[in-house]
Amino acid sequence: MKTMTCRQLGGPCDLAHRGESADDVINAQDRHLKEAERAGDAAHLPAREEMRSRWRHPKRALGWYRDAKQAFADLPEE
Repeated sequence: MKTMTCRQLGGPCDLAHRGESADDVINAQDRHLKEAERAGDAAHLPAREEMRSRWRHPKRALGWYRDAKQAFADLPEE
């Protein structure tokens, strides 16, 4: 199990996302940004738009995905 924050994944806050894989924390971040958008949290809107853009253009977003996976891999196990 490892932890990454919203900020480490490009968001504005320090909410911790825990998971067994980088995909677990990336998906948790996606859910967090969607919830923040629904709640009207303007601070999270730029990160939400960026995440939405990545899902729409996966080939273009591959660099971000590889970086996030590497950052996750570099974290110590909890």
